[in-house]
Amino acid sequence: MTINCLGNLVDLSTPKVMGILNVTPNSFYDGGRFAEEKTLLLQVEKMLKEGATFIDMGAYSSKPNAEWVSEEEELKRLMPTMAVVLQNFPEILISVDTFRAKVAKEAVQHGACIINDITAGSGDDTMMLTIAELQVPYIMMHMKGNPHTMQTLTDYQNITKEMLFYFSEKVAEARSYGINDLILDPGFGFAKTTPQNFEVASNLELFQMLELPLLVGFSRKSMIYKTLGTTAEFALNGTTVLHTIALQKGANILRVHDVKEAIETIKIVAQL
Repeated sequence: MTINCLGNLVDLSTPKVMGILNVTPNSFYDGGRFAEEKTLLLQVEKMLKEGATFIDMGAYSSKPNAEWVSEEEELKRLMPTMAVVLQNFPEILISVDTFRAKVAKEAVQHGACIINDITAGSGDDTMMLTIAELQVPYIMMHMKGNPHTMQTLTDYQNITKEMLFYFSEKVAEARSYGINDLILDPGFGFAKTTPQNFEVASNLELFQMLELPLLVGFSRKSMIYKTLGTTAEFALNGTTVLHTIALQKGANILRVHDVKEAIETIKIVAQL
């Protein structure tokens, strides 16, 4: 199970880690923390040294009720940051977290190798066509609505079954455009209550029937810290527990804030 990142074949049969690098001022956990160039580069260096295969850069926060950001502002935040990172780490594999085709195209033309779309093409009608033209791996996440409405769209008869149907349709659509490398993200925390998030996590192995790589994003999310009665700052232990379970159920990529701990989890689970 491989994906092609700018000519680099990345084997996902051994789980990989995607380090999160938010360049937004309002991300739920690390918003604004990496605004200065030196701090940003130190964080990238740290994640790469700790074993991250990919760095996922986002310039538009998708937390619940996050402020709307224009396409121009998203590009203004993203492109200079990406340029600085690539200048200092030219071999880096950058994933860009965006639902806008124009941002995706600009990012790939300037060195990104994966597009991570929380809307799976629903946020921009031209996204899938653009991905097909760019021929880069495409991460499709499950979500209903958008960050402003998703918390009200949690009515499911059978959430796992409905998600499998959603992905089946999205995969068929992506294939019709000629997109080759697809990765699925269940979208923990997006249009799902805390019990629903845990239900999906407990059924994660069922997503293997789609025969595509699976990315999970549990890192420090509210499903963890609300369950534990704490905050995102103290949710690393809970994150590691869920990563362990996800790996045992077939997860191929862990999208995380804490790379070292995720790499250690992969190593330990591999011994089982």
